[in-house]
Amino acid sequence: MQELEITSISAMSPQAKGRIERLWGTFQERLVSELRLAGITTLDEANSTLERFLPAYNQRFAVSPVQAGSAYRKPCEGSNPDELFCFKYRRTVAKDNVVRFANQRLQIFPSNGRSSYAYAHVEVHEHMDGSLSVHYQGKCLLTRPAPYEATALRARNSIRPIATQNTSITLRPKLALTIYLLGALTIYLPGQIGNRKPAPDHPWRHIPIIHNDRG
Repeated sequence: MQELEITSISAMSPQAKGRIERLWGTFQERLVSELRLAGITTLDEANSTLERFLPAYNQRFAVSPVQAGSAYRKPCEGSNPDELFCFKYRRTVAKDNVVRFANQRLQIFPSNGRSSYAYAHVEVHEHMDGSLSVHYQGKCLLTRPAPYEATALRARNSIRPIATQNTSITLRPKLALTIYLLGALTIYLPGQIGNRKPAPDHPWRHIPIIHNDRG
């Protein structure tokens, strides 16, 4: 309203409250009685009756204004309705020239003689069609959707190398590894991978040793 140069005056006086309450009382009581007396049963009939009721009501109860003429003014020269009628939010640009808003990331391009807008205070406009624009000191900046953060990409595509005693095995997270070694089956579950000492009764400890007389 400040940008439209409109001053809001609240009706805090009993006189102003009484005027609107009397109007609602008329519509809720007198109009309902008029519809009932006319035998209205459908919406179309009610609309046609309302077209006759309102002119007669205004002719009987209307009060002439103190100042003649229309109270509406023309918009200011150069005003853009799309920049006025929208939701505006203040944001601070990150050091990578990216603005975050509602789970979205907007990359700001160099413009207006500035190569970077890092740490600048900007306004993000959310328009009625859902589109977003970034403004700085009254000027709309050139933006585009920013790519995902590098940290998220590393976390999503990372692999964890696991070193064993004899070989190096690359294992993706949350993947169980099954190793068959010397006829014994050992299963390593996530969070349990590591070097283990075989138990005294483990089959590995009972493998017969064959001596070669030739050698």
